[in-house]
Amino acid sequence: MLAALLLLALLGAAVAGWLWQRYERFAAQPLAAAQPSVVVASGDSLKAVLRKLRAAGVEVGSDLEWQLLARQLDAAGKLKIGEYALQPALSPRELLVRMRQGRVIQYRFTVVEGWNIRQLRNALNAATPLLHETAELDDAALMARLGFAGQHPEGRFLPETYLYQRGDTDLDVLRRAHAAMEKALAAAWEQRADDLPLQTPEQALILASIVEKETALPAERPQIAGVFARRLKLGMKLQTDPTVIYGIGSAYDGNIRKRDLTTDTPYNTYVRTGLTPTPIAMPGRDALLAAVKPAPGSALYFVAVGDGSGAHVFSDSYDQHNAAVSQYLQRLRQPPAEAVRP
Repeated sequence: MLAALLLLALLGAAVAGWLWQRYERFAAQPLAAAQPSVVVASGDSLKAVLRKLRAAGVEVGSDLEWQLLARQLDAAGKLKIGEYALQPALSPRELLVRMRQGRVIQYRFTVVEGWNIRQLRNALNAATPLLHETAELDDAALMARLGFAGQHPEGRFLPETYLYQRGDTDLDVLRRAHAAMEKALAAAWEQRADDLPLQTPEQALILASIVEKETALPAERPQIAGVFARRLKLGMKLQTDPTVIYGIGSAYDGNIRKRDLTTDTPYNTYVRTGLTPTPIAMPGRDALLAAVKPAPGSALYFVAVGDGSGAHVFSDSYDQHNAAVSQYLQRLRQPPAEAVRP
């Protein structure tokens, strides 16, 4: 009798060991799903999630093994909503841990320095899987939805990369970008120079947007801002092409003509003195800081070098500027160098 009981005990231990090894193999086995992701929706039970996993091509393990694993990991009833990646090498244990912790797939949307509001909205409308709630709204209605009724949208969204997840909307991204710009502008304004010819953060935002459009070289932004700051102090017109282009709007075809420089519009800084009524683009952090802390100096003019580097020549006098412009035009007239033959 004792021998029979001992035999049964050994047999039971062997079976239990075999079941445990099988369970451990299941928990560590790669999912090898046919779909790239699965979505846990609000109210989904573990059984509902398992059905979605099966539909996604996950065949490993039985429902009982999944339920036991969820209990072991304290994940049963605690799966967070969202979209989860189903990488081939991911194991059931790793997937349930991610679902318990809410480690959902993150998507990226980048607001590019120098974009205007039209470009930003076009990019948002094309972003996936972002939900779109603003496509039918005009700019005024958009700002009202964001809680800033009456505020012009230009320049109000900080150029950065924003993470979002499936189920988020374009309004969610814009709210974060707007808040980020307000924070960045306030931080820059706190660092402003004592002799700055700007009275408000709003004016700093406008100047920063002009600086952003005038140069893509970070090292030049304080110099560009310095030229504009000195012109503002002297009452000189800013005479900057990007403002004219902004005033032309969607009709701009890549060329600025003489009539464009002489036609009076609120954004024509060749005709009107002072800043434009609104920003003309989304300035980045470097442009914001340059606008409030312009580089010292005496230059009142600048023109592109024309060598493709994006650099500018800065001049103190109009005569020096004319000479720099002549060199720029001469470079433009030069035929491109012939390709070196082997």
